[in-house]
Amino acid sequence: MKTVFTTGEAAKICKVSQQTIIRCFDSGQLKGFRVPGSRFRRIPRDQLYTFMRDNGIPTDALDSGKRKLLIVDDDEDLVDLLVDHFQRDGRFDVRSVNNGFGAGMQIKEFRPDLVVLDIMLPDINGLEVCQLVRGDKSMDDVRIICISGMVEEDKIQKLRDAGANDFMKKPFDVDALTTRVCQLLDVETAASS
Repeated sequence: MKTVFTTGEAAKICKVSQQTIIRCFDSGQLKGFRVPGSRFRRIPRDQLYTFMRDNGIPTDALDSGKRKLLIVDDDEDLVDLLVDHFQRDGRFDVRSVNNGFGAGMQIKEFRPDLVVLDIMLPDINGLEVCQLVRGDKSMDDVRIICISGMVEEDKIQKLRDAGANDFMKKPFDVDALTTRVCQLLDVETAASS
């Protein structure tokens, strides 16, 4: 478990900008220390926890240390495979839903760091889910990887225009998906044992 955080890591956990964390650090609202001989700021876990609690920031991301992942697909076998894979990885808190309406509800309630989103859902399509997420400023940090068997370049571009961060064509290698998830979340690609 991580005991000391950089300002960038603290910003991700608190879902605020790094500048906000630096301002709070420099003003004394957020206690920590500077690395001797440098300008780098470091924040101990207990100080970050206190700061989050005092400012009404949910501490669950700090409590578990896990990144939140939401998997949205109506293919139950694929969902089971991905949920099992990411839970065994140990670095992710994983939830899943099988339709666009459920995705919208879970995104607002669970506040995932990243959504793996199928484009062809039974009720609303992935493009609409992307637009819903990007239409809410409080969800600017949510990363979205769209997955689908369709590969028309203009449709992929529409997804990117709607706010998707990445696209993967089905079928895909689960390890390749894990690598992309880690890259988008700035998480070490290989699980540290």
